[in-house]
Amino acid sequence: MARLRSDEGRRSSRPEALVRSGCTALSRDPTVTRLCQNPPSVNSMRLCAGLVLTLAVLVCLGIPVFGQTDVNDVHVLPREVEKPKEPPKEADLVSSTTSGGSGLTARVRPLKVDVDLVLVPVTITDPMNRLVTGLEKPNFQLFEGNTAQEIRSFSSEDAPVSLGVIFDSSGSMSSKMDRAKDAVVEFFKTANPQDEFFMITFSDEPEEVSDFTSSVDEIQNKLVFAVPRHRTALLDAIYMGVSKMRQAKFAKKALLIISDGGDNHSRYTENEIRSMVKEADVMIYAIGIYDRYASAQEERLGPQLLSDITELTGGRAFTIDNPNDLGDVATKIGVELRNQYVLGYRPNKVVRDGKWRKIKVKLMPPKGLPPLRVYARTGYYAPAE
Repeated sequence: MARLRSDEGRRSSRPEALVRSGCTALSRDPTVTRLCQNPPSVNSMRLCAGLVLTLAVLVCLGIPVFGQTDVNDVHVLPREVEKPKEPPKEADLVSSTTSGGSGLTARVRPLKVDVDLVLVPVTITDPMNRLVTGLEKPNFQLFEGNTAQEIRSFSSEDAPVSLGVIFDSSGSMSSKMDRAKDAVVEFFKTANPQDEFFMITFSDEPEEVSDFTSSVDEIQNKLVFAVPRHRTALLDAIYMGVSKMRQAKFAKKALLIISDGGDNHSRYTENEIRSMVKEADVMIYAIGIYDRYASAQEERLGPQLLSDITELTGGRAFTIDNPNDLGDVATKIGVELRNQYVLGYRPNKVVRDGKWRKIKVKLMPPKGLPPLRVYARTGYYAPAE
C-alpha cells in the first residue's frame, strides 16, 4: 500500500503542475479559472489536465476556439477555374491592328496574295523608234509557251515607279562625266512626284551613294561627288541594283544604267547576271556611250552585253556615240516608263515547279499603222510551291 500511495503521489503531482501552468495561460476563461483555483479531487485534476493539454494543442495549431470571427472573413479561397478562351472575333482582330497603344501585340489574319497573276509591262514603238500610245486591250495577244492566255487586266496609266540609277564613274568616263550627270538630271525631270529613287555609282566596285528617297535634289547633290577613277565593275553594280530593288515599295520597278563600256573588274559573271535579271521583276534600261574605235575587247562587247541584259527584262538599251545626246535619250526613257501598257493574266495551267515560263506578246494594230515593235519581258519563273 505504501508503494501504491507513492505512485499515486507521483501521478497526482504531474497533473497538478500542468493545471497550475495552464491556469496562467488560460486565466481569461472563467470556467477554466474556477477549475484551476479549486481542484476538488485527483480525478478532477486529471480531467483538468486533459482539458489543458487539449486547449494547448488547439492554441498551438492556431485554431480559433474561444474567439468569434466575422462571417464575412474569408479564410479559404475557392479554386479558380480558368475559362476556355474563345477564338477572337474578326472585329477584335481589326481593332487590335488599328490600336495605337504601346505594348500591344497585333493579331491579324495572314494576307493572301494572288501569286498566279502575271503582270507584263509592254512598250510599243514605231519604225522611227517613237513611242506609240493609245492602243487598247483588243490590240494585244498574249501567249505563255504556245498557249494563248486571256488578258484579265489592262492598264496604260502613269503609276508610281521605284527607280534606281547605276552610274559609271570609272576612269574612262573622264571626258563624258559632266554630260552623263546632266543626263541623270534630265531623266529625273520626267519623274512622278510619288516616285522613289536610289543611286549606285561604280568603278572598281559598286557603291550605294543614296538610299531610296523621294527627293530628286538629294540624288543630284550626291551625284556632284562622283569622280572618274579606276576600272569598271558593271556586272557587280547591276547585281547590287537588282538586290536593292527588294526594298522597293512600288510594284513597278526599273533600273537605268549609264555607262561607256563593258565590264573588266566584276566578280559576277555575265551568265550569273542573266539568270538573276530573268528571275527579278525589274525592267532595266541602259544608255551606252561607246567609242567607235575602242581597242579593248570589253568595250567592243559592251553594247551587246547591255542589249542582251535589258531585253530579258522588257527594257532596252540605247547606244550613242555623242555625249551631247545623253540628255535627250534619258528624257525619252523617262517618258517611256510613264507610257507603258501593263497586261495581266492568270496561266491556264498552273504548275508550281519553279521552271522558266516563256512569254510572247503579239500586236494586232489598227489598220493604217506602220509595222510596230513590241518590247516586253520574255518570261518568268513559276513559283516552286
